[in-house]
Amino acid sequence: MTTAFNDAMGNRFELLVQSVTDYAIFMLDPNGIVASWNAGARRFKGYEADEIIGQHFSRFYTADEQALGIPALALQAAEHDGQFEADGWRVRKDGGQFWANVVIRPIRAPGGELLGFAKVTRDLTERRAAQEALRESEERFRLLVQSVTDYAIYMLDPVGTITSWNMGAERFKGYRAEEIVGENFSRFYSEEDRMAGLPSRALHTAQVEGRFEAEGWRIRKDGSRFWASVVIAPIHNDGGLLIGFAKITRDLTERREAQRALDEARDAIIQTQKMDAIGKLTGGVAHDFNNLLAVIVGSLDLARQRMATGGDISRYLDNAMTAADRGATLTQRMLAFARKQELKFQSVDCIALVRGMAELFRTTLGAMVSVETRFPLTIATAHADPAQLELALLNLAVNARDAMPNGGRIIIEATEINVAQGERPDLTPGGYIRLSVVDEGEGMDAATLERAREPFFTTKGVGKGTGLGLSMVHGFAQQCGGSLTIASDPGLGTAVSLWLPVADSDGDVEAAIAIAEEQQALDRPLVILAVDDDDLVLTNTAGMLEDMGHTVFRASSGADALRLLERGSVDLVVTDHAMPGMTGAQLADAIEERLPGLPVIIITGFAELPPHASRRPRLDKPFRQAELAHIVSGTMHGNIRAVMTGSPTDMPPPEL
Repeated sequence: MTTAFNDAMGNRFELLVQSVTDYAIFMLDPNGIVASWNAGARRFKGYEADEIIGQHFSRFYTADEQALGIPALALQAAEHDGQFEADGWRVRKDGGQFWANVVIRPIRAPGGELLGFAKVTRDLTERRAAQEALRESEERFRLLVQSVTDYAIYMLDPVGTITSWNMGAERFKGYRAEEIVGENFSRFYSEEDRMAGLPSRALHTAQVEGRFEAEGWRIRKDGSRFWASVVIAPIHNDGGLLIGFAKITRDLTERREAQRALDEARDAIIQTQKMDAIGKLTGGVAHDFNNLLAVIVGSLDLARQRMATGGDISRYLDNAMTAADRGATLTQRMLAFARKQELKFQSVDCIALVRGMAELFRTTLGAMVSVETRFPLTIATAHADPAQLELALLNLAVNARDAMPNGGRIIIEATEINVAQGERPDLTPGGYIRLSVVDEGEGMDAATLERAREPFFTTKGVGKGTGLGLSMVHGFAQQCGGSLTIASDPGLGTAVSLWLPVADSDGDVEAAIAIAEEQQALDRPLVILAVDDDDLVLTNTAGMLEDMGHTVFRASSGADALRLLERGSVDLVVTDHAMPGMTGAQLADAIEERLPGLPVIIITGFAELPPHASRRPRLDKPFRQAELAHIVSGTMHGNIRAVMTGSPTDMPPPEL
């Protein structure tokens, strides 16, 4: 029963082996003679069973391996080690070769006697071809990466350890592969960047976001720096596990230096343009100022001569004052051109303002030009500085006159317009007063119109204009929250329009209240400390204050003023802003710290004060005595409560 069962199982196993076609499975006797043959062996090697059984298995080996005795060595290894396994070339019946995986195991009797060998062979030719193609592809890629010298391309493991290195990396960073592989890539960063954790953040960003890219300084082996563009990308295996990073670095030092040189060249060109602009400004403004100084000097010289003989000098003094006012106006034009002129905004009745300028237009424009106004019966008030608006309109009118050398008509018109959202990119939505000055002159072509707002650009002759007119008006309009537009065609005249925001209706009420309150200010002599580093200006300011009936002490610097205040108190400090050592704004801050509540008026010829000083009373140079009296009165009214309660005027004035 048992023997029959074993025979049956043996037959079944033999049938199983014979049916396998993916493996060559056959038996060898102890000497290597083929004793059995299956379908897989016939398929791989090409022999039929009756052709190969009884032959030595060494015929499957190449001639070189036969000569070296490899078949016998394989059997010996299997017999002694229990198994022999190897990959190699094997030979078919037709002489063709295939790449095979071979396993040989000994077969022994129950008593240990060697009966033969079981040999299993698998054809791996296709897999080897695929692996070889992959290896060749990887080798080509490796050679490609290694040969790149314009980029540092290398691999990092998940913690930033360098695992590969190319020629570009060696060129940029100075390390040979054997020096740097196995080190952490953070050594390429500066000490500050390492302390800030930049290398680890770069890897984290690449892992989380799929890419990290940045520019910055990197360190070479010799300690020198270069400006680099860095890209880090994560690398995952087929299962999605992070196995490292690919890092690409490009040296941008030369490009950065070239860009810096370009920027410096551009700055030099801009500086040259500025100097050219200053030259043009000097030519126009110096001419105007010299004319005004000639009037002032000449008038004062004549006045001094006439005064010595007892003659009437009022006419000469009036001429000098008129010239000085024109000089102040020219200064305001330049500050407005810079768009930093301190404006005094209020509600302006444009119709009344233009009609009030009728005499000024007549005397300024001459008899060959007529001025026509076109206004609606009523129009809202505009938000503007009336003095600067007059100056802007006068500038536009003079430009219109100069465009009509043979005379003509100038039209000044006003319209109230509501601007919708997105209608005008240069204006915010809301109501505007459009004041237009229209001439019948030569007009402008497209090229001239394009440059019309450009600083110092003028079509007038040398010495006949500064080129600041339209720039000043443009700056004024923008300061008011409006805009300037120009429409012109050659031969058809020009229309220049000022767009000014409609004023808040509450502005007039607030202004009236402020005027009424100021009229209630204390009318009494004050003790005032005047501070200025210029003796002429200090004498002039002190003289005006003394002429008002006030007692004035003088200091030539901020430090002198503080020393005087330590010896006594005053009701008010009037100080210049631009002084060496301590500015007027700094002096005001020191006074506020030591003597809280003591009012300070800052006098300045600059367009702007420091932001923290803008809250203080300010008087612009040049000024008249009436303007000085006005700001003194207004300032003291703001401090009337402190004065009446005895602080800080309960102390005696300083002793000089």
